[in-house]
Order: sequence, then structure tokens, then C-alpha cells
Amino acid sequence: MSKYQFRVEVAPRYLAAQSAPRQDLYVFAYTITIINVGQVSAQLISRTWNVNDANGHTERVKGLGVVGQQPLLQPGEAFEYTSGTRLRTPTGTMHGSFFCVAEDGEKFDVDVPMFVLDGLSPSGGTRTLH
Repeated sequence: MSKYQFRVEVAPRYLAAQSAPRQDLYVFAYTITIINVGQVSAQLISRTWNVNDANGHTERVKGLGVVGQQPLLQPGEAFEYTSGTRLRTPTGTMHGSFFCVAEDGEKFDVDVPMFVLDGLSPSGGTRTLH
């Protein structure tokens, strides 16, 4: 196992009350849990997201931290946050990465595998992916 390793869990959900399908507006929330499963403390510095709708449109979102924070995670610690995105279609996908710096200066990326944003199914896409 790498000394520098985070595990990411994602729980997306469709927010029907905030969406307006007749105006092609579909709103989704996603809860991210980041767990330091490595052996060295590390800080999440920035994030990059690729948000894809069903029409093939991709929006790339980059920024410092997550929800205004740059959490420092000790080995075994977790950080959870909820954010959101909007699509012009009822379904889409997201994937991305977190850029982190370990306390010993090592820089590394944590991939966030693709997850589905689903405003069509009864479950609203409330699957947890690891």
C-alpha cells in the first residue's frame, strides 16, 4: 500500500424540488467522503471536476479546496462535504481528481472515478460508489 493514499466515496442524488425540467434544468447534490488510508498526513489543496451531460457537453471545474476548505487529514481520518451541480439533461456523469500535498512535501493526485447523475430513475441515482 502506498504511503500516500486517499479513498473517495461518492453519494449523488437528484434534487427534484430545485430542478425545472421544462427549462432543461436538473440539479444534483453529491456527498463526497475522503478517507486518508495512507500512512502520512496530507492536505487536499485543489479539485478538478469534469461534469458531462447526456448531450455530450462537458464543463471542467477547477478550484482551490472543497467547499471553501483545504482539509488536512491524518492517517485514518475522513472529511465529508456536500456540493452540487446543474445539468441541461436529466442524466449525466462526473469524474475528477483531488490534488494533495503530504506533510513530507510529496505531491499526489487522488482520482475520483466516474459516477452517474440520474434524474430519471425512481432512486434518483442514490447509489454509493467507492
